[in-house]
Amino acid sequence: MLFQKSKKIALIVLMIVISIFVLYYVFISSNTVYALSKYGSRGEEVKQIQTKLKRWGYYNGSVDGIYGSKTLAAVKSFQRKNGLTVDGIAGKKTLAAMGINSSSTSSSSGSNSNSSNLNLLSRLVYGEARGEPYSGQVGVAAVVLNRVSHSSFPNTVAGVIYQRGAFDVVSDGQINMNPNSTAIKAAQDAINGWDPSYGAIYYFNPKTATSSWIWSRPLTVVIGNHRFCK
Repeated sequence: MLFQKSKKIALIVLMIVISIFVLYYVFISSNTVYALSKYGSRGEEVKQIQTKLKRWGYYNGSVDGIYGSKTLAAVKSFQRKNGLTVDGIAGKKTLAAMGINSSSTSSSSGSNSNSSNLNLLSRLVYGEARGEPYSGQVGVAAVVLNRVSHSSFPNTVAGVIYQRGAFDVVSDGQINMNPNSTAIKAAQDAINGWDPSYGAIYYFNPKTATSSWIWSRPLTVVIGNHRFCK
C-alpha cells in the first residue's frame, strides 16, 4: 500500500516537473529576441550593413565584414535615429529598416518584401504629404521609387527613406505613425507605375524651403504645396 502511494506521488511530481519545463520553454520562446548580426559577427551580412550605413553617413570605417566597435556604434546611431530599440544588434527589425533580407528570413516570399516596401512607403507618404491632393501623395511616393532607380541614391525603398537627412519625417519620428487608407493607396499606385511627378527625384514646399540649391533644380510639376523637380 505504501509502495503504491509513493509511486503515485512520484508520478504526480514528475508531471508537475514536466509541466514547469513546458511552460518555461513556451515563455522563453515567446520572449526570445533572435539576434542576427551583432558585435563579433563576421560575414556577408555584416558587409551589407556596413555598406548601407557608410552610404548613409552613419559609418566611417572599412567595409570588411567584421562587426567591431565602429559598426556597433553606427548601428546604435541608426537605431536611435529611426525609433528602433538601441541595442547595437542588427536583428530583424533593424535589418528590415535597412532594407536587408536576413538569412533567417531569406525564405520569405517576394510578396512579404513587397508588403514591407508598401508599408514603409505608405508611412513616408502619410508623414510627408497627408492633406496634399491625392496625386501629390502619389508623387511623393514616386519620388522615392525614382530615387531607388537613380544611381545617386540607395537602391532600396528603405535605403532611400532612411538615408540621413533625406526626409524630415524620419528625423522627427513621424515615419513611425500609422498611415491612413489614402496614403496606402497612393503608395500602391506609385508602386504600380503611376508617376504624377514626371520622373522627379526631389520635391519641396516653397513656403518652408530654406535651401537655395533646391530652387536650382529643373521643375517638372507643381502639385498642391509641393514643387517636384529633377
